[in-house]
Amino acid sequence: MKVIAKNKKAFFNYEHIETLEAGISLLGSEVKSIREGKISLKESYAEIKAGEVFLVNCFISPYNPANIFNHDPLREKKLLLHRREIKRLIGKIKEKGLTLVPVKVLLNDRGKVKVEIALAKGKRVYQKRETIRERDRDREMNAELKRYR
Repeated sequence: MKVIAKNKKAFFNYEHIETLEAGISLLGSEVKSIREGKISLKESYAEIKAGEVFLVNCFISPYNPANIFNHDPLREKKLLLHRREIKRLIGKIKEKGLTLVPVKVLLNDRGKVKVEIALAKGKRVYQKRETIRERDRDREMNAELKRYR
């Protein structure tokens, strides 16, 4: 599996409870654009509508050689999950404060584009501050270790 894009804000703003890998329904020009790495997961999220899961606000830039046959960069993309997985997600999302957030876009060995989505709970401000403190502590500790080597 090759990671094409990561949603760094999802790791900072949300506490991940569990992750799922889902297929994604794309047009040809979207797949070619994704293979070039022209995808952004910033501010994107997954939404359940009429028993189906959709990826909303995911920006895939237009593929230049496609000319007039290009896609809409912000169209909603259908995520491909089994019915029982969708039903389980619906049950968990009804719990307070849980949401579906795309974490990574992957390209598997057979050339298929996959999206890793996480069932997540939003972090509080103090939790975000603690994450920043831990990151700074780790950075300082690694710098000290390098200095002594």
